Amino acid sequence: MTLTLADLYASPDHYLHSFDGDTAVFVPMDRAAYHRSIFLDARISPAEDGALRVPVAALIESIPASLPTGWIMHVAHCGSTLLARALDDADANLVLREPQALRQLAFGPPDGRLALTTAMLSKRYRPDLPTIVKGNVPTNFLLPRISAATPGAPMIFLYLPLREYLFAILRSDNHRTWLRNVTTQLGKHVGGAIGALHNASDAQRAAALWLAQMQLYADAAGVMVNARSLDAETFFADPTTALTAAAAHFGVPLSPREIEARVGGALFATYSKNPAQSFGNADRLARRNDIEAELSVDLDEAERWIAARETEASSALATLRAIPLAV
Repeated sequence: MTLTLADLYASPDHYLHSFDGDTAVFVPMDRAAYHRSIFLDARISPAEDGALRVPVAALIESIPASLPTGWIMHVAHCGSTLLARALDDADANLVLREPQALRQLAFGPPDGRLALTTAMLSKRYRPDLPTIVKGNVPTNFLLPRISAATPGAPMIFLYLPLREYLFAILRSDNHRTWLRNVTTQLGKHVGGAIGALHNASDAQRAAALWLAQMQLYADAAGVMVNARSLDAETFFADPTTALTAAAAHFGVPLSPREIEARVGGALFATYSKNPAQSFGNADRLARRNDIEAELSVDLDEAERWIAARETEASSALATLRAIPLAV
């Protein structure tokens, strides 16, 4: 069967995975493949082998309007994968976790690809149920363009207070490597504090990245009337209430019984990125306590860095705390 551009825009079975130069790469998917793919980047688990390559220029010529889409934006290592998976019903709405094409746009030129990508991501299997997109740290820097294009979209800003964020970001060599890489990458494309951190310490990089994201969320909150904030510590402490509120916010039809089953089941008792590994909130808190003394110097340095920018940090946090996700 010969596929048309209309087919590519109509069915989630044709997933816009990434861009390769002037070519859009589509991967074959089905509902089960989306459900089992914890992430939709290089770790995707497609329905079958193979890929379709289409010139970007041809796709951009006929971009349809995006369908209403929900968004989960987050600061990383704050339970976003857990929240997104908890909202994913294999027989109902579609949840897209960290699309590779969207991440690429944070580092690419604004040449029409964002409208193309959001239209492709908005596709759904059931017209009566929402598609929800979970971004990642680079996609936070697309927020000015996303909020301008879809000011009415439901969005959740999942964040951590500074000190808890530092525990999450600085807790291991692997996390510090990720931090250095992402701040270096973003420093080439955004101004402000991150761009000035070429020789900064890990603590300064973490503080600057946290503040940049808080400011992006606060700015977007001023535009997006259906944006809400969720402190990750609140989510971890009371996942039933938070999940109930998130489902209602996005229009996901999860009953109280279904929510209780998810919160009390394997999903919340294992590591969200690796279901084979046991991990719950008690384990997270124990890990935090174990590394507090080890991180004391970094914590002090990062907090001093933010204290020198107290006005900006306090303003951004106040804006977020004024729009809490609530049942």
